[in-house]
Amino acid sequence: MTIIVHHLENSRSQRVLWLLEELGLPYEVRRYRRDKATMLAPPELRRVHPLGKSPVIEHAGNIVAETGAIVEYLVELADGRLGMPGHREDALRYRHFLHYAEGSLMPPLFTKLVLSRVPLFGKVAQKKFQPMIDVHLDYVEGELAARPWFAGPEFTAADVMMSFPLEAAVSRANATQGRPHIAAWIEKVHARPAYKAALAAGGPYAYA
Repeated sequence: MTIIVHHLENSRSQRVLWLLEELGLPYEVRRYRRDKATMLAPPELRRVHPLGKSPVIEHAGNIVAETGAIVEYLVELADGRLGMPGHREDALRYRHFLHYAEGSLMPPLFTKLVLSRVPLFGKVAQKKFQPMIDVHLDYVEGELAARPWFAGPEFTAADVMMSFPLEAAVSRANATQGRPHIAAWIEKVHARPAYKAALAAGGPYAYA
């Protein structure tokens, strides 16, 4: 049964399209454009899910929201491909980064984005906030210095989850400055055929 992806341009849902391409699962994209004045999602998304957010998928009578939950759903649907590795330490890293992406790394980046839109005091607050972000980016750099992918030697869905916050960090927080392993990881990700196919399917994406 085809998976319907309710996809908002320039958003976290780009990761869902990428994972679907990596897994080779059939899907249909329903695109939504942001309000040009507010950059918020359009009200039409509330007809799909009460929160009016993206990504949301529909499949076999199920409506699934939240990127992490969707990723776990799709991995399960694909019989565990790109899911938790068999090695215990790799499995622990997989679970960690699957949740770290949105639970720890993304909140300070989002806060910085909000501050960037605050006149006058926003710029001052951003400078004070940057050290908090640097702690995370230095941690990520160290992890990628130790192994090629986030969970271990193989590409997994944890890498898919980490893509959006790191792309956001490049544009908002100088993530690759002095961090060659983050830069190399992003370059590898962007070179993957499935990633490129997802960009073509999803439409406008400003790399967060």
